[in-house]
Amino acid sequence: MRRFLVVGLGNFGSSVAESLFAQRHEVIAIDTDEDAVDRVSKYVSRAAVGDAKNLHTLEKIGAKGADAAVISTGDDITASILTTMAVHDLGIRDVYVKVISRDHARVMERMKVTETIFPERESAISLGKRMAGSGLLNYVKLGTGFSIQEMGVPESWMGRTLRELELRQRFGITVVAIHDILTDKMAASSNPDVRLKDSDTLLVAGSDEDLAKAAEEK
Repeated sequence: MRRFLVVGLGNFGSSVAESLFAQRHEVIAIDTDEDAVDRVSKYVSRAAVGDAKNLHTLEKIGAKGADAAVISTGDDITASILTTMAVHDLGIRDVYVKVISRDHARVMERMKVTETIFPERESAISLGKRMAGSGLLNYVKLGTGFSIQEMGVPESWMGRTLRELELRQRFGITVVAIHDILTDKMAASSNPDVRLKDSDTLLVAGSDEDLAKAAEEK
C-alpha cells in the first residue's frame, strides 16, 4: 500500500483519488470546498477541508511522508504554484500537476514536478488520432513523445506472428498485450508465436513517431 495526497477535488482530482483508493492505496484528499470534500469522503482514506498552500495544514492531515501528490486546483495557477512549493517542502518527491495551458505547464516544469497533465489537450489529441483514421484506437501519454496506444491489426499482419513481424526491429515499438475484442480477453504478448486474428487489437508502446509509422501499415 502506498500513500497519496490529492489536492483539489473537482472532476479530475476526485476521479484520481477514487481510482487510487479503489486500488487499495491510502489516499488523503483536501480541498477548500466543503461540498467537494463531502462528496469524496467515502471514497478515500481521509478527506479534509483546508488550504493546501499552508505547510502546517498539510502536516496536520498527515501528508508528510506521502509517496506522491496530485495537484488539481482548477484555474487557480497561483494556488497550483504555492501548493507545489508546500508539497516540495514536505519532501514529497513525485508531484503530478494538472495544468490548464502550455504556459502553466512550463511554469510547473521549471519547478521540477514529475509530470504535468493537460487532460483537455490529451483528450483532444486522442480524438484527433481516432478521427484521422490512422488505425489508432486509444492513446495514453506516458511522457514527452512517448505513449501506449491501441491499434487494430493491419490486414497484412493477419495470420502472422509477432516473431515474424519483427515490430521492434522494423518500427522500434513493443507489443505489450493482445486484446481479442470478440471475447474481450487481454493476453500478455509473452508468446511471440501466437498468430494474429482480425478480431485482435494490439497494445503497443513506443515513441509517437514510431507508433504513427506502424499504424500506417495496410
